[in-house]
Formats: sequence, C-alpha cells, structure tokens
Amino acid sequence: MKLQELAEQLGCDLRGDGSVEISGVAGMEYASPSQITFLANPKYAHKVKNTQAAAIIAAASVPELPIPVVVSDNPYLDFARALALFYQPPKPSVGIHSAAVIAATATIGENASIGAGAVIGEHVKIGRNAVIHPLVVIYEGAEIGDDFLGHAHCVVREHCRIGNRVILQNGVIIGGDGFGFAKRKDGTHFKIVQSGPVVIEDDVEIQTLTSVDRATVGETRVRRGAKIDSLVQIGHACEVGEDNIICSQTGLAGSTILKKNVLLAGQVGISGHLTIHDNAIVYAQSGIGHDVPAGSIVSGSPAFDAGDWRRAITAYPKLPELLKTVRQLEKRVKELESTLTGKSE
Repeated sequence: MKLQELAEQLGCDLRGDGSVEISGVAGMEYASPSQITFLANPKYAHKVKNTQAAAIIAAASVPELPIPVVVSDNPYLDFARALALFYQPPKPSVGIHSAAVIAATATIGENASIGAGAVIGEHVKIGRNAVIHPLVVIYEGAEIGDDFLGHAHCVVREHCRIGNRVILQNGVIIGGDGFGFAKRKDGTHFKIVQSGPVVIEDDVEIQTLTSVDRATVGETRVRRGAKIDSLVQIGHACEVGEDNIICSQTGLAGSTILKKNVLLAGQVGISGHLTIHDNAIVYAQSGIGHDVPAGSIVSGSPAFDAGDWRRAITAYPKLPELLKTVRQLEKRVKELESTLTGKSE
C-alpha cells in the first residue's frame, strides 16, 4: 500500500513523499525500511533519527522529522487502525464442526463458526456471526448477541447474558459461582446458592484467565465498552462501569461498584461494598477500602491521594535517618533540661 493511500484511509494529512510503499506496521526500534511506525509521546521524538521505518504517524505539533509523517490527532489510535489494515487474525470458516455438541433446543444465528469439541447447552440463544472456537462451553439458558467471539476453553455459565460484539479470550469464565458460604454453629460452612447471572453488555472484551462471578441474588454486570485484562477477579454482584479499564491481577470483592471511565492499574485490591466514582484512577498495587470520589487519582495501601502518596513514599527511605535525628534532639533537650534544673537548684 502506498503511504498516500494509507493516510487517506486513516483520514490524516501527509507531510512528505506519499509514493513510499508500506508493507506493515512496527514499533520504532523494530520497523524495517518498508514499514510505518508511530510516535505517541513527543518527548521520544529524538529517537526517530535512529529508526529504519519508511514513515511515521505523529502529531502535528511534533517538529520536522527526517521521514514522511502521517499527521494525526491521536497517533496511538491511528497506529492501531493502521495495524488493523495490515493484519487480521485468522477467522475460521462458517459452519459447525461435526465434533461440536449442540443441544436440539439451542438457537444459533446465521453465519456461525463453531469448532470441534464446543458444547452448547439446552435453550441457549446465540446471535449472528458467532465465532466459537474449539472446546468452548456454553451452559443451559445462556443468551449471547451478535458477532460474539469466544476463544478456546472459555465458559459461559447457565442463564448468563452477553451482548453484541463481545470477545472472551482463552480460559475466561463468565458466571462461575460467587464465593459465598454461611458458617454453621459447629464451624463448618454451608454453600450459598449463587442464583444471579452475569450480564455482559455490548463491546466488552475480557482477556485470558479472568473470572466474572455470578451473584448470590440479583446480578453481576459489566457495562458497555469495558476492557478487562488477564487474571482479573470480578466478585459476585459487582458492577463494572462503561469504558472501564481493569488491568491484570486486580481483584474486586463482592458488591464493588465502578462508575464510568474508571481505570484500575495492575494488582489493585478492592475490599468490596464500596463505590469508585467516574473518571477515577487507581495506581498499581493500591488497596481500596473506602469510596473514591469522581476524578480522584489515588495510590498506596490503604490508598490516598496520589500526590500525597508520592511525597510520602519519597520520604519513607529517609525515616531511619530522621528517627536518628529526632533521638539526638531528644537527648540534647534532656541534657539541656538537666543543666537548667541543676542551675536553678
């Protein structure tokens, strides 16, 4: 593809030679002379002189660069769009494999691709254009919308509901039992039935080996556009808000509510029965035990304002020396008090 054609498809202006042939997309350090790269952060502009790339996607504010520039308002987004033009993952052919097991009462929409060893239970409803890879299991009564993509070994449990254009990566479990037990007098545990389904709204993607638990009563809900990373635990009766980003190894205890556009970095722990409000950001390895106001940026365990946390963590290594200084001052004060007391006598 000519660079000019690529710029036109992205809806971007071009600075430089548009006749350059582009064969693919790569990072700045790894791009070949026939590939395009991108510059999302202007502070790394000095690295462009070392790239072998034929062209670069960058913002208009970036100074003159030594290679042609596709001028973008959002270079990272347009990098992703360009990548999609050059690479699409393989898509299985339409049809149902002879080794798939599909209940007679299940309803499958047109243009479905269902792989070997997939199991679809009684009264399941699946919309159009589904791609269900081998060894996917969908339990009785589940409902799934159009353009579903389920990778191998993902599971959708009984009566869960999934919207349109949802992607479940390998090993995702939707609707496994929530962790609920009542303690008897003798110390043993009685299992509480988890009757509430998981509801996944449109345009959600959930990465590998993540679990979204069903609720004791009511429902667990992941709202439109949320993106959930690998190895995340969403506890029973949680609500994940629209366009949330939840990064790897994060855990939400039961009845956590996340509002719109919340970002949880990796290894965040949330104690449950609390609300993180719109546009809040929680830094990695934070522990949340209280509500977080809208627009807040918090860090630490227990978490508090990230600016205060940075100052506190900077001071932390100095505490032994500060303690030594305080002890020395205390000693001098006592000596001074003793001297003054002796003089007064």
